[in-house]
Amino acid sequence: MFGLDKKDTKFLLIVIFLTLATPILLQPFPQGSGLAQFNAGYPDLMQRFAIFGIFAIGFNILFGLTGYLSFGHAAFLGVGSYSTVWMFKLLSMNVLPGLILGIIMSGLFALLIGFISLRRSGIYFSILTLAFAQMSFNLAYSVLTPITNGETGLQVYASDPQYLMNENSLTTTHLFGLVMNKSAKLLVGDWEFTFNIGYYFCAVIAILAFYLSLRIFRSPFGMMLRAVKTNQNRLMYTGINTRPYTLAAFVISGMYAGLAGGLLASMDPLAGAERMQWTASGEIVLMTILGGAGTLMGPILGAGFIKYFENIFSKINDNVLHGWFSWMPDGLEDIIVWLIHPFVGKGWHLTLGMLFMLVVVFLPGGLVEGGSRIKNWIKRDKKPETNDDEHHPKHVAHVAEKEEF
Repeated sequence: MFGLDKKDTKFLLIVIFLTLATPILLQPFPQGSGLAQFNAGYPDLMQRFAIFGIFAIGFNILFGLTGYLSFGHAAFLGVGSYSTVWMFKLLSMNVLPGLILGIIMSGLFALLIGFISLRRSGIYFSILTLAFAQMSFNLAYSVLTPITNGETGLQVYASDPQYLMNENSLTTTHLFGLVMNKSAKLLVGDWEFTFNIGYYFCAVIAILAFYLSLRIFRSPFGMMLRAVKTNQNRLMYTGINTRPYTLAAFVISGMYAGLAGGLLASMDPLAGAERMQWTASGEIVLMTILGGAGTLMGPILGAGFIKYFENIFSKINDNVLHGWFSWMPDGLEDIIVWLIHPFVGKGWHLTLGMLFMLVVVFLPGGLVEGGSRIKNWIKRDKKPETNDDEHHPKHVAHVAEKEEF
């Protein structure tokens, strides 16, 4: 099914279910409870889960398969955003033309940067991509102000041409009439679930992006990229030119980033130079490593993990903490809040940094490796009959049964 074997088809169907059910799964606590702070089922955050999941999937095709670590992918994210907003300004608020242009422009830009950067490998490649990204950021911030609007950011104004707009056209981003910021709410007891058109648009694209990455991972092209990561020199000694494969991976990865940038602009029609900064490139590296580089699901988990911390833990302030621990005596309550305060709110980076260090030290394969260990541990506990101890009662009974036959 879908050109996949039975195992991969089952995996894809699980991913589809989890993605479409996200508005329900991320709203586990009732609205009135103190734990509602940890709910993440609101449109803006769900959209970011899907968009940065796409960004991480694309980056993983380059870094996870070939081992080439790029610190310049934020440049493609920015190019995709700028291209999409320009289509809003020139044509209409329909998101489809903007996304198409964003993917094309990011692919061409990646082709140029990759053609130069891939002449080197290792740390030299990383530094080259970082240099290109910073040059792009500075150009967008200053020199290319007529195109990017500098530090103010590129926005849509009433004076823009918008040649395909008429007096009945929608003035907000939409897909052939489906407005991106429109939502429907469902009340079930004390729970409130929000189903947003923009999220489901991003979710469908994320599913397609994941399916494409799955096909790449299982294809001969993907196997060649793994061979490049394992021993590129050996491939070259056998007469295989690896440059076309690595360049193709770089361009595909850049197009994924451009798609993510276009989706960001589609949800909020604004493009700024800050999306091209080196910190944005570093963030996608963290997402991929934290989730599990080279795995299919790892980058998505890493993206969701970091965006959850950024949006949920950063909003936990002292008032929220005092509300949680108000049942304690005043002195003890103040001490507990004082101890927790540095790790939440503005200090959420500290908590994330500590968790990242723990993952790198104890789970080099990322969150996916942690899930695999838990799965193996559960399986081992469920099958005591596989114990090699010949004196184990179940083992003795099993041997006796075999001898009977």
